[in-house]
Amino acid sequence: MELDRSRGGHEGLERTALAGAAECLEKQKLGASQRIRLRLFSVAADYTATAAWSAIDARQMDRASQLLGRALYLAGMAKDPTAEMRVWNSYAMLAYHRDQYAEAVDAAYAALGTTIARREPLYSSLAHARTAIGHSHLGDRQAAIRSLGHAQEALDKAETDGPRPSWIAFYGLSELMAMTAIVRDRIGDSAEAEAASHTALATIPGEFRRNRALATVRLALAQLHQRDVDQACTTAATVFSLMSGNPIPGRIRSLLGDYYRDLITLAPDASVTREWGDRYRTEWSRL
Repeated sequence: MELDRSRGGHEGLERTALAGAAECLEKQKLGASQRIRLRLFSVAADYTATAAWSAIDARQMDRASQLLGRALYLAGMAKDPTAEMRVWNSYAMLAYHRDQYAEAVDAAYAALGTTIARREPLYSSLAHARTAIGHSHLGDRQAAIRSLGHAQEALDKAETDGPRPSWIAFYGLSELMAMTAIVRDRIGDSAEAEAASHTALATIPGEFRRNRALATVRLALAQLHQRDVDQACTTAATVFSLMSGNPIPGRIRSLLGDYYRDLITLAPDASVTREWGDRYRTEWSRL
């Protein structure tokens, strides 16, 4: 998970996670107690979900779908509602990145229906935020805002000091604000999206380098959609510095592509558009 936070999804991370899952499944065949066997299934589910997440981040969507199916099976074998919630959360993200927004909402509702989400407000908050993103892309403004409200209310009730699985360590106020920026920009509230992005970037921990880069592109998009072209290009260019030293994960690459397309659409003849395009192509040639 530390590697994911700094570098993002890539083949090496996926291979390592799958190797861990395979080791767990070999160990559970050794005739240990049922309690230990269930725990090993649970760890295998988490490893497999990590591999699936890595594939999503690298935009290997078919591979991610296969791995999520396997992770959900293992979570069921483990009788582990936390692992199940993690998988449904990832299914919502997968559907979102495939532009299957109704399925994204359904998967988020499935995450909300898990035992852990009903019991623990932190997980409920994440599922509500994921639902809001789906609603915003379906054009349902009221449902999106309502889901954001539920996410904030649940987060306000969440225990912040207790132990939590490493995979959900990313989620808190900073990530909720980053997700709020996505929703607000999508429903046309770009000024609110910019404010949410600033809040997110002020609080995202430094080790979450990939998340900071994604929030930075979202900030640039919100600025661009307010026609603040020069500032938006300056903001977007900082992503290359943030991710220097490693290949840029597929999700960030795709989002930067979205930014460039919107930039060309909104300011096709501006000199800053040409300059940013040159920088964009130069950075891409190094990857």
